[in-house]
Amino acid sequence: MVFIRELVDYGVIGLLLVLSFFALAIAIERWSFYRKVRLEEYKTKQELEVELSKGLTFIASTASNAPYIGLLGTVLGIMLTFYTIGEEGFVDTKKVMVGLALALKATAVGLLVAIPSSVLYNILLKKVKNLLLLWEAKNGGQRV
Repeated sequence: MVFIRELVDYGVIGLLLVLSFFALAIAIERWSFYRKVRLEEYKTKQELEVELSKGLTFIASTASNAPYIGLLGTVLGIMLTFYTIGEEGFVDTKKVMVGLALALKATAVGLLVAIPSSVLYNILLKKVKNLLLLWEAKNGGQRV
């Protein structure tokens, strides 16, 4: 059952940290792009929208799936706790608490990844909508 402990610590939490890193990197890149974008270079709204929305799906997917990945870690941690209780035949409070703490750690990390990713996604999406509206305004309200 050491495998499950390692899976929660390094697999689930590691995956969440990697997702968080990439979501943050994409958000920084997108924000930088939005600050430098030249609306007059785009002939159609669709062309602009494609360029503006690149990478946003990854951030949204991270925000929506991180809690489930954390929940997977929680389930694995609780399974480990029950396995430990079953193997030893008695309830050792220390081992039960360590197993539950491991489970809750995965949940916490999942939420710590999901919440900022969701906020970043919403901020970036608002910026995309604003840039699209500016493009429309500069192009005489044309809806191409």
